[in-house]
Amino acid sequence: MPAHKLEIRGISKVFHQAGKHQIPVLADLSFAVADLEFVAVIGPSGCGKSTFLRIVDGLINPDSGSVLIDGTEGKGPGHGRAMVFQGFDLFPWRTAIENVAFGLEMQDLNAAERRQIAQHYINLVGLSGFEQAYPFQLSGGMQQRVGFARALAIKPSILLMDEPFGALDVQTRELLQDELLHIWQREQKTVLFVTHSIEEAIYLADRIVVFTPRPARIDRIIEVPFRRPRSEELKTTVPFAELRREIWNVLKSGVAI
Repeated sequence: MPAHKLEIRGISKVFHQAGKHQIPVLADLSFAVADLEFVAVIGPSGCGKSTFLRIVDGLINPDSGSVLIDGTEGKGPGHGRAMVFQGFDLFPWRTAIENVAFGLEMQDLNAAERRQIAQHYINLVGLSGFEQAYPFQLSGGMQQRVGFARALAIKPSILLMDEPFGALDVQTRELLQDELLHIWQREQKTVLFVTHSIEEAIYLADRIVVFTPRPARIDRIIEVPFRRPRSEELKTTVPFAELRREIWNVLKSGVAI
């Protein structure tokens, strides 16, 4: 049995622009995520967090290094991973339940089976009654719930989340943070969660990986000391504020204005 569910080994990436101009984005990133662990990745804006997550998902190839899943190198999308994006990325011509069922169409399932599974996850994320609604008929929070359900429907063991609440208002964001924790505990997933919010990272994660400015390196990995289950009251405590201040001091020390 592999020691880690997900292992990042020496990932580096350089983007090449016209005129042979090179932009180093990621530099020798290495860390591991245990099975069922919730790990947040945080860093300065533009440091390469989203690029890193797309490499983990197999959407972009690294220039060097590898991503191991259960001890086996994962190349290309799939391999037990699913991504939830910030921009929802729903198909506007599909209803909510049709969006959720999309990934199941690549599997050996008939239409009735796909619909049954999609309905289960529609119910799980609290969207019963909105199965036939199109994305334009749903609020931002509801669209993101559809995105959750679509990712969960293919039953991934690793859930990759790229600032999924970044486009939402504060109230909806906090509601969905709690919803995500409930789903994570119920569905038993390993989560790698990219965010720019220190408070969100502390509230959700078991550990926080702090990136430096581009090219991103790992500045440090911080253990979150708070027990689960967590509630909103945690955010008002002195230890929460102290940890937030510690992480902010790490981030701002590497950023020049």
